[in-house]
Amino acid sequence: MNHAALKLASRSPDRADQMPEQTSAEEHAQAMIGLSQGMLKEVVEALDKIKRVNRTIHILSMNARVEAARAGEAGRGFAVVAEQLSGLASTTEVTAQGIEDTSKHITGELNVLADRLSKDAADNRMCDLALNAIDLVDRNLYERSCDVRWWATDSALVEAAGAPGLATLRHVSQRLGQILDSYTVYFDLVLADLNGRVIANGRPRQWPGSVGSHVAGSAWFKSALETRSGSQFGFETVHASPLVGGQNVLVYSCGVRERGSVNGKLIGVLGILFNWDALGPETLKRIPLSHEEKATTRAVLVDDSGRVLADADPARIGNSIAFADMASLFSKARGAVSARINGTHWRIAHARSPGFETYATGWHSLLMRRMG
Repeated sequence: MNHAALKLASRSPDRADQMPEQTSAEEHAQAMIGLSQGMLKEVVEALDKIKRVNRTIHILSMNARVEAARAGEAGRGFAVVAEQLSGLASTTEVTAQGIEDTSKHITGELNVLADRLSKDAADNRMCDLALNAIDLVDRNLYERSCDVRWWATDSALVEAAGAPGLATLRHVSQRLGQILDSYTVYFDLVLADLNGRVIANGRPRQWPGSVGSHVAGSAWFKSALETRSGSQFGFETVHASPLVGGQNVLVYSCGVRERGSVNGKLIGVLGILFNWDALGPETLKRIPLSHEEKATTRAVLVDDSGRVLADADPARIGNSIAFADMASLFSKARGAVSARINGTHWRIAHARSPGFETYATGWHSLLMRRMG
């Protein structure tokens, strides 16, 4: 993991440590199956003993009838006893078979129940892991929304946006660079005038083409212009930004206002370009799955439309995922469904962005297990 990702992890309250391990519910379900099979085995063994005794009684009964016939009138009482023994053996055999059939039926029902519990436990565990991933992202991005609103009130930005001269622009570039030295999760910080032209950035040597760029059509710039006070912020979702050489970024923005006042007149826009690959894909890679699970599981973050915002493989960002019942699944806080995507059968566990404090991405975290 790079330095930016490490910094992000360090600023979250031990969320990774709280991710659930293999749930004991699955283990209990498997133990339940083993127990029921063991009980059935013991019952069958006991019934086998009864059947062996029964066969002995049948043989004795047959021998008794033969001897009674030889004894004639003197053996009539013995014949009655032999007949009763035969009847008892037959009744015992029928009863034993009934017990065996019932035991097998009950064991089958227990196995079905235990299997269902095991699958439910597996789904719940995957939903918990998905929730932890999106919760970690929400918590980190909440800080980004705070950063941009705080920095937009910096006197260097206010002066440069209000009077963009050589001295003020040089000073604001230095100031933005100082911020970047401490906040390494950002590629760059840019200041734009109200026409959407970038007039300063914090990393002019690394991104020399940034100043002079026109960003008037960018979602982050337009959404900042629409804010009514400095307590609000703009945003643009995951995209490859030309301002930083096509790197994947999230951009948070805020209006720079006269005197740095929350309700001051809008005089410029600050955009902060967040290193998305250091958070999104890295968070998914760190989900605590077993070696076997990692081989068959794909972890992704998507928006409402199914557009992939994060994947353990960043090359998949921007692709789309679609499956039956996706809208229904996304309407719930969490859940799991089975779906076929491009001919492959998946079990998909879902958790919706829970939000943190005043912020929520509104995104969806999916753990997709490829089924045999």
